[in-house]
Amino acid sequence: MRSTQIRSTFLDFFTSRGHRQVPSSPLIPSDPTLLLANAGMNQFKPYFLGEVTPEFPRATTIQKCARTSDIDNVGRTNRHATFFEMMGNFSFGDYFKADAIAFAWELLTQGYNLEKDRLWITVYQDDDEAEQLWRKIGVPADRIQRLGMEDNFWSMGVPGPCGPCSEVNYDRGPAFGREGGPAVDGERYVEIWNLVFMQYQRGEGDKNGDFPILGDLAQQSIDTGLGLDRLAAILQDVENVCGTDLLRPTLTTVQELAGRDYPGSGEEKVSFQVVAEHARSIAYLIADGVLPAKDGRGYVLRRLMRRAVRHARLLGIDQPVLAPATASVIANLGNVWPELTAQAALIEQVVTAEEESFTRTLAQGTRLLNAAITRSRESRSTTLTGETAFELHDTFGFPVELTVEAARDAGLTVDEDRFADLLAEQQRRAKAGGKAKTAEALRRQDVYRELSARHGRTDFVGYDRLNAEATALGLISDGTAVPSADQGTTLELVLDRSPFYAESGGQVGDTGTIRTANGTLLEVLDTKPGLERFHVHTVRVAEGEIRVGEQVEALVDGTRREAVARSHSATHVLHAMLRRTLGDHARQHGSLVDAGRLRFDFAHFSAVDRTQLAAIETLVNDSLLADPEVRVWHASRAEAEAAGATALFGEKYGDHVRIVDIGDFSRELCGGTHIGHGSNAGPVRIVGEASIGSNLRRIEALTGRDALNYYDTERRLLEELSDLLGTRPQNAPDALRKRIDALTTAQQELGRLRETELRSRAQQLAASARPVASGRGRVVVQKMTGLGPAELRSLAHHTADLLDAVHAAVVLGTEHNGKALLAAAVTRSLHDTGTDASRILIAAARAVGGGAGGKGALASAGGRRPEALDEALKLATQDATRELTS
Repeated sequence: MRSTQIRSTFLDFFTSRGHRQVPSSPLIPSDPTLLLANAGMNQFKPYFLGEVTPEFPRATTIQKCARTSDIDNVGRTNRHATFFEMMGNFSFGDYFKADAIAFAWELLTQGYNLEKDRLWITVYQDDDEAEQLWRKIGVPADRIQRLGMEDNFWSMGVPGPCGPCSEVNYDRGPAFGREGGPAVDGERYVEIWNLVFMQYQRGEGDKNGDFPILGDLAQQSIDTGLGLDRLAAILQDVENVCGTDLLRPTLTTVQELAGRDYPGSGEEKVSFQVVAEHARSIAYLIADGVLPAKDGRGYVLRRLMRRAVRHARLLGIDQPVLAPATASVIANLGNVWPELTAQAALIEQVVTAEEESFTRTLAQGTRLLNAAITRSRESRSTTLTGETAFELHDTFGFPVELTVEAARDAGLTVDEDRFADLLAEQQRRAKAGGKAKTAEALRRQDVYRELSARHGRTDFVGYDRLNAEATALGLISDGTAVPSADQGTTLELVLDRSPFYAESGGQVGDTGTIRTANGTLLEVLDTKPGLERFHVHTVRVAEGEIRVGEQVEALVDGTRREAVARSHSATHVLHAMLRRTLGDHARQHGSLVDAGRLRFDFAHFSAVDRTQLAAIETLVNDSLLADPEVRVWHASRAEAEAAGATALFGEKYGDHVRIVDIGDFSRELCGGTHIGHGSNAGPVRIVGEASIGSNLRRIEALTGRDALNYYDTERRLLEELSDLLGTRPQNAPDALRKRIDALTTAQQELGRLRETELRSRAQQLAASARPVASGRGRVVVQKMTGLGPAELRSLAHHTADLLDAVHAAVVLGTEHNGKALLAAAVTRSLHDTGTDASRILIAAARAVGGGAGGKGALASAGGRRPEALDEALKLATQDATRELTS
């Protein structure tokens, strides 16, 4: 059964049983506690927590998942992968254990025709109910095993929904391992389907990794995951996913690049599988908006790329491997996951640039490693320090496996324990920082959750109006609910309805005022989202006192809102014109939409030059000047995507979405505020473009009045410049260019004259050279005036050149900008005897409070004590004499 049929069989089975088919969410999750989507239930977490009421009680998905916790096992086991498709069915307070178990058994034994006697079941050690349900359905007791929390109790690894689970395992036969069931051998009895019975909510874990159960969830729910990769390997009767139709074409590509067949065992087999498996992960991550970076999900991608390249090099593949390998993934799976095809150009450009960069890193790391090995040998040590291995790994991205291998070839070992300690300490620091931030956010959200449970979500009325009457539902100070607040206090306010837009999708939150009937005035400083559709207003009590339960009149700052709306519509148009000009890969990766200005981050691989920026700005303004209608409409997520609406990575969308059309060239899912017609948004003035990271660019622009003010400032500057040049504004560039050319010519002539003067002074100084006492050489020591550092060095050098026929030393000093400067030069003949000019200035430099620098026949020094210059020249004379007489 091919993978396409496996997918369709799964979805058809559950949709025929009342499940809503929901598209996969992107690998970049909207959940701030997750780095990457790692389970099918991620997008449904608010449903399980009871924060949001689902529009359907049952759902089924095929979710893209990325997990790198077991990255080192890829290629070494038959069941681990860094990317996989998780087929799942979900119940939100509808059916529970009995139906979930019945569905799984029916689909596996009838839909996929798996042999019943090869299916083994594990249940949580205390879950009597689950075991009885499996026995009732026909599974004998000797093929049901009870396991502990580590194996059969599921959670996301962070606070949230959790519960006992039951796993269905398939016996692959004696060739894969020992008898005894999944409790004995996970390679032979491979887990294919995990049925999670969502019953509880867990809290933050303690230092031992144990976590408290905070209580029951609002409703019992079901979350299951059937791994497509593992099931495909069974149904297609191959050893692992690399042999299935999901990855076999990519493995074939790697074989062609290596010039040999995929072996049946050994380290080469591991390398073949790592390259093929990682290529798939890399393609999906980039297609979903992840780009290489030094931390976060970008580091996950970079690590996968570097690991794949390293294993390709171990296979002897010296040519680029990531581009052809990911291209085979796209060709094979792009019809199922169209984002792969849509982002093919982006994927190719990213992997090519990253592989080229890492190839240079490998070369640099190898040089540093060879130097460390040489030092170890010279010190007669048999061990390369853990600090060296960690520096190579952390600073240069050099894989520790390569360090160990190279050291072994050189007859050395690596202190891997010390390396592991340093790495663990770094990870502990990073994890502690992340946990602290997560815990702080969760504590604050507990207060929001309590308010939401009591009062429901905020009724946002701000699309159609700028004012509203509302009730103060809650006041929050430093994460704690308070009953009232006095004048001068800054805190958070929650209303039952609000015209204030809460910061989202890059658009800043609204500001304005809130008044009570008794005259209390609150200044709204910002508005942010709490929980889903739950607005939190940051306010300062300007006059009076505010109490929970009071009626208020909320008023948005209309002028600011209008300016923000102009920027938001302009951002959509800029996005469309960037993709039109640079290519479809130039997709949004972040934005800031503020009053009169915008910041737009997008994927691109080089600077956007001035000509391109001008063309983009013209396209944006021409599009707005045509006065396109800005139309807002609503549809299901599937309908919107079918209509070509662009969804932005990292944004959270419901099943029903809001779409903003601008003319016929821009269609985006968007919850922000906009102007009614394009002409109201302009003009737009691009004021900056720069890199903000690997393969990421940022454009900054002004809109509306701010853009006009910028144009006006530029006009006034041009007029002022024209007046200074005595010409008309349109002639100013040519006039300035001529002035610059004339100035350059004059400076060059002045430089020639200055050089002639210096050579003349050098002749005078050379003529004044006096012999040292022994008569073996000559010395020039002179205090000068009117010279800068470069001129002082040049004069010393010219003087020494004129004295080259004898051993001679020249020492010059001057006071410049309140500092003492010294320069020393020795003739070539003296330098050939082993005298460096810097030795003449060591004592002199100390005298003026500085140090000497330079190598060879010319040196300089300086210090902050010009009053000691005479003393310094005397010391330099003594040292020069010593060098000439020694």
